[in-house]
Amino acid sequence: MTKAIFFDLDGTLADTIYSILEALNPVLRKYGLPEKSYDDVSHALGCGVRTLLMRLIPEEKAADGEFVDMIVKEYNAAYSTTYLAAPLYDGVSEVVRELKARGYILGVLSNKTDIYVKNMIAELFPAGEISLPRGCTELPAKPDPTVPHLMASELGVSPEECAFVGDSDIDVLTGKNAGMLPVAVSWGYGDREALLGASPEIVINRPEELLEIFK
Repeated sequence: MTKAIFFDLDGTLADTIYSILEALNPVLRKYGLPEKSYDDVSHALGCGVRTLLMRLIPEEKAADGEFVDMIVKEYNAAYSTTYLAAPLYDGVSEVVRELKARGYILGVLSNKTDIYVKNMIAELFPAGEISLPRGCTELPAKPDPTVPHLMASELGVSPEECAFVGDSDIDVLTGKNAGMLPVAVSWGYGDREALLGASPEIVINRPEELLEIFK
């Protein structure tokens, strides 16, 4: 029986790409690098900011560790002023509210920087609706099961009593590696072939379908 539901953030709960582009493209312009589109970013997300930027800059630049360090620092400074502008997908707010009312414990686990995750959840949802928001720290990132297991323990549930909902193969693998029910969403940024190739237990096309699964 599922007691807790953990969500990915980018591409699952909120559409964060425009807020990323607003920070990213001025930094790329500064260094004479090609600007990126919504689709470019959507295909590069999922493994944290450093990997995101290395996927979006030319290979020779990505191989220069000092340059990557510099551009990550500048991007982070810019993104700290834009990230709270990301909106929830249609239907997410209502579904999260109803899941909470049905007694589910809700958490968020993202490979985004931890403070950004906490601040975004505080901005997007009423206080207490998401019991445990967690982002990337010194602990292993998704799909490693370490943090999902810690979150389950902190919330007083076993991994088998949790579901993990996300839009990428990384999220599906996170759920599987942690012994949680992996639920894939089709509206996000993850490559659909890779998403289905990770063999999720359930695939949904609208947030409202979660209410049919978790009654």
